[in-house]
Amino acid sequence: MIDFELTEEQKILQKTVREFAQAEIAPHSRRWDEAESFPHEIIPRLGELGLLGMSVPEEYGGSQMSMTEISLVVEELAAVDGSVAITVASHNGLGCGHLVLAGNEEQKRRYLPDLATGKVLGAWALTEPGSGSDAAGARTRATRLPDGSWSISGSKTFITQGSVGGVFVIMAVTTPEKKQHGITAFLVEKGTPGFRTSRVIEKMGLHASDTAELALDDVQVPDSQRLGPLDHGFVDTLRILDKGRITIASMALGLGWGAHQAAVRYARDRRQFGKSLADFQAIQNMIASSETELQAARLLIRRAAWMCDQGKRFGLQASMAKLYAAQAAMRACDRAVQIHGGYGYTREFPVERAMRDAKLCEIGEGTNEIQRLVISRELLKGGELFVGGVA
Repeated sequence: MIDFELTEEQKILQKTVREFAQAEIAPHSRRWDEAESFPHEIIPRLGELGLLGMSVPEEYGGSQMSMTEISLVVEELAAVDGSVAITVASHNGLGCGHLVLAGNEEQKRRYLPDLATGKVLGAWALTEPGSGSDAAGARTRATRLPDGSWSISGSKTFITQGSVGGVFVIMAVTTPEKKQHGITAFLVEKGTPGFRTSRVIEKMGLHASDTAELALDDVQVPDSQRLGPLDHGFVDTLRILDKGRITIASMALGLGWGAHQAAVRYARDRRQFGKSLADFQAIQNMIASSETELQAARLLIRRAAWMCDQGKRFGLQASMAKLYAAQAAMRACDRAVQIHGGYGYTREFPVERAMRDAKLCEIGEGTNEIQRLVISRELLKGGELFVGGVA
């Protein structure tokens, strides 16, 4: 039997992050969103709480949390501010996560302590202007030079922490004939000659999250900056994305839950035709649907996180959790805006921001369509239905 009951330590973590988010993030979220400014001021506090070192082992200065605990943290942050949540999620899961997975001892000791405290933010660069879900279409090339070092040239796009990050994991093609299986990861520091942010991207939502395009023009790095074995970047990427789908699902859940709770409060307080909105059956139906779907999403996420923590294969479960949570969040946000009526369409209430932010969860870390492809392929090649289900 899988036990989804949180431990006392996990409940304390959840409560601590919830109170921190309400006290130190919520009062500023609207301002950060409207100014489209990265919240530099909150980064040190996130570091002090250990929320920027969740995937980093304690020996390198991290807090090393389980996948279940990371999921809880991201959910609580997203319930208040999606931009802060995705900053924490991408820094931990992608930037730090790849280094923890594939880095050698020297690389870990050099970079992880500063990443774990937030002194430096990490970024992860896979997507390119001409290749999103299609990693085989990557054009960024890393060419080996006579002295054994590498020259990297190309461009990356939709990179979270792209202009504020200090350490970047760059995916580059090293063996073109092997397509996606010829990709290698490299560590590139901000300020390396030839490496620059070419533009900051304006987005529908997540305005306080930094998203940028990167340009690499003959960026030369020593072989000591190669992250993992040659041509092993894509294999490591798949392992990283499986975990990333759990965190994005958690972010979706948080956004949907925050909007849903706001809608419940509004329905209780708002009066129309002489009675509370909560007395209208149409409102009750929307609230019931959101509650049910979000609770179902939470169970899918907990199952995927539990399987990850147990060392079991969890890719299928992560894709199902991500697909369903993203859809449930969008529906919950849509209903929350509808319950708020005209006010829901204004920036006066946070449900408008949550709806814009939640859309990313249907796109990032593999679109809904890619998740369906992953799920169907796993089952059609002989996987069991309800793999990893409660038994």
